[in-house]
Amino acid sequence: MGEYFPQILGEDFSFSSNQEAERIIGLLFRHWNAMTDQLQRSIEQNDVLYLPLLYQNADGIAYGNEWASGFMHGTRMSHSDWTMLLDDENHGGSLVPMMMLANEHHADPEMRPPPISPEKREDILALMTAGVIQIFSYFEPYREAFAHQGSMEGTTPFRRVGPKISRNDPCPCGSGKKYKTCCGNSRTMH
Repeated sequence: MGEYFPQILGEDFSFSSNQEAERIIGLLFRHWNAMTDQLQRSIEQNDVLYLPLLYQNADGIAYGNEWASGFMHGTRMSHSDWTMLLDDENHGGSLVPMMMLANEHHADPEMRPPPISPEKREDILALMTAGVIQIFSYFEPYREAFAHQGSMEGTTPFRRVGPKISRNDPCPCGSGKKYKTCCGNSRTMH
């Protein structure tokens, strides 16, 4: 997640103190873990528990363009092989709704999809949500292999600089939950 910090916080951002850094990074990881947990539970329970956060205009309409643009920007930054997903006959279509909404107002008219009606937009937003869950599921074996590879290699051990956090201590991210059910939950840490 560290490679995304300059995109989230800005290229020249600096923390004013260690406490501010811990708080903000803790909140970012808490959000990351919450999304990961919702996506994982969506797969396990075969139910949509993850919903993207979409901006609504003054009329209460969510267009989804900003979210889709951000998602596509993230794919370009990621180390994952997205071309492999695009070429996959069974799962490649899961990116189509994001690409449509991300390019709806593209400067190059050739990149724009056909005009999207309000009814069609609702369908595209539903497909986008389902697509995110499918993509998360598609990359599960790669996440597991990466985690396994990291645990097998001779990596430099992490050295704690602060006091040890016990499983039942309050989570340092400030959520109010116990550490074991928040940032210390190994199932949601990816």
